[in-house]
Amino acid sequence: MLKGLRDFLLKGNVVDLAVAVVMGAAFGSVVSAFVKDLLTPLIAAVAGKPSFEHLQFRINNSVFLYGEFLNAIVSFLLVGTAVYFFVIVPMKAVLERMAKPVAPAAPATKQCPECLSDIPLQARRCAYCATPQAMAPAAL
Repeated sequence: MLKGLRDFLLKGNVVDLAVAVVMGAAFGSVVSAFVKDLLTPLIAAVAGKPSFEHLQFRINNSVFLYGEFLNAIVSFLLVGTAVYFFVIVPMKAVLERMAKPVAPAAPATKQCPECLSDIPLQARRCAYCATPQAMAPAAL
């Protein structure tokens, strides 16, 4: 029974998943700190209002804290923007540089010299004008 548990825990997928969760949490804290400590004060310097958390209204002794909701929306948008511009765009550029160029596919058709229609390479006559065609060289 313990051997089965050990085998399960030491499988590659479980270990990879655990590492991904830990790295994701660490990366999440880095992005959150970047947004909270750099981007939010920058917006506050431009807009003049650093936080919306004190915005609220009351109806029948119920307090609606819509300012905290606005803070959460702004934080979400800033985190998404930071991840896109500082992670996704650079990674896409790196992957494009590392990608091997794809060779163009060999043509499957040729053009009839008489009627200029596309016909298969192996055709002996044009399907449109019945002109005899020169045979394509055999594939090696």
